[in-house]
Amino acid sequence: MSEPTAPRADVGEVVLRCTGLAKTYAEGRLRTPVFAAVDLEVRAGEMVAIVGPSGAGKSTLLHLLGGLDRASAGEVWVAGERMSALSDADRGRLRNRALGFIYQFHHLLPEFTALENVMMPAMIGGASRAEAARRAEALLERVGLGHRLQHKPGELSGGERQRCAVARALVNRPACVLGDEPTGNLDARTAAAVFALMRELNREAGTSLVLVTHDHGLARQLDRTLELADGRLGPFPGGSA
Repeated sequence: MSEPTAPRADVGEVVLRCTGLAKTYAEGRLRTPVFAAVDLEVRAGEMVAIVGPSGAGKSTLLHLLGGLDRASAGEVWVAGERMSALSDADRGRLRNRALGFIYQFHHLLPEFTALENVMMPAMIGGASRAEAARRAEALLERVGLGHRLQHKPGELSGGERQRCAVARALVNRPACVLGDEPTGNLDARTAAAVFALMRELNREAGTSLVLVTHDHGLARQLDRTLELADGRLGPFPGGSA
């Protein structure tokens, strides 16, 4: 399979890190703390699960790690760069180059084909249309959608749409993929197939995975399981840490 040419991180290299990360929502005089003083390091090729009760702030944490929201305190480094020191444009370029995102709902653009959806991050990153198409087609072949390149999301099954979203997240060969319940909207058999695909691509490309999930069975298959609860992130009791 042809792969995007971005350099892969060395084994053991920290690709994603946060220190003292905190988030508080403010409305008038009301302050609602979500979590405080979260520290995390994710190394190249590592797979980390984040579990915790609903409302604990798991999705918020993922958004802060991905630079999609601003922290109330603390710092995030992606591929060695401190997010808060970057302009909005540079932060966007870093996200495009170093991070991939997979959500519970695929968020594919309905007016574009599977191929065009997967091409988009590569083209935003500066690849030519021909190079973006080459990368996207190779990944769609890899995820079993080589025969569906010209189909739009509405013409794909739920599992096919999520596999397309996985391909899109990997098209720039990011250092780390952030997944927010990436299999939560799928039946058990399709969820297992999508997760197996993510693990396989993780092994092949060395891409790190940070997955928010309610599925403790899935979490146990990753290298580490952390729990976000009562505003703190720490080892999950009974899980790997």
